[in-house]
Amino acid sequence: MILVTGATGTVGREVLRRLPADLAVRIMARDPARVTGAPSAAETVHGDFTDPASLTSALQGVHTALLVTNPDGDDDRRFLDPARAAGVRHVVKLSAAAVADPGAQDLITRRQRHNEDLLRGSGMHWTLLRPRAFMSNTLSWARSIRTDGVVRALYGTSVNACVDPRDVAEIAARALTEPGHEGRAHTLTGPEPLGAADQTALLAELLGRPLRFEELTPHQARAALGARYPAEIADALLESAERQRAGSKTTVDATLPHLLGRPARTFRTWAHDHLDAFAGL
Repeated sequence: MILVTGATGTVGREVLRRLPADLAVRIMARDPARVTGAPSAAETVHGDFTDPASLTSALQGVHTALLVTNPDGDDDRRFLDPARAAGVRHVVKLSAAAVADPGAQDLITRRQRHNEDLLRGSGMHWTLLRPRAFMSNTLSWARSIRTDGVVRALYGTSVNACVDPRDVAEIAARALTEPGHEGRAHTLTGPEPLGAADQTALLAELLGRPLRFEELTPHQARAALGARYPAEIADALLESAERQRAGSKTTVDATLPHLLGRPARTFRTWAHDHLDAFAGL
């Protein structure tokens, strides 16, 4: 039995679409009604990392699990003890590329490192998936593009080798179902480093209409983040943006195309496939 957590999130829902239909799959979600695209034979159950009884129930009979958590919480610790007690043998964890960068010392990255250490010390087999930023993060621009024809972001010319979450999901599905991934950390990037200004220009081309890029000042960016996140998380995201500005996220890693046997999807491909979100159709 394979257990999938985070099934309504960016990667988890794509993993469900890529799991073979003949496998025994259980999906754990706080709201099972929100789960879509699951294999027809999959079992969907209610589960919450803060509810030990629900975790114990969801983990019964599971041998492999996909672990997707919020790094600013304590969900990894809550999950790993009952998983080990239930006899889970292999955990595939969604982490982040920044953990391998010694210059990344922001709060979110430190917590990701801690959570990776918890898994490595759990006694279970492990696989770590460490993606760069998801191309889908640009969906946060969709509203301003539709209404104003504007993208507003910090440091428009700083670049990041962002990755298509569908590629990350394909590797996650393979790690869950194929041997050879245990004890490995996979850094997953897209095929080229791009900045927000580059992405804006490409979206304008695909949409067939002009878009304007407006660069936020650090003060404006802090105010925008502070309206959405606690102050400590906003600070961590700004630290990450400064590292990107310094060039820490430009490296294109060969792991993803090696594992998939094909090139990583480009931002152009991702944007084309999601253009309706920006066009308002």
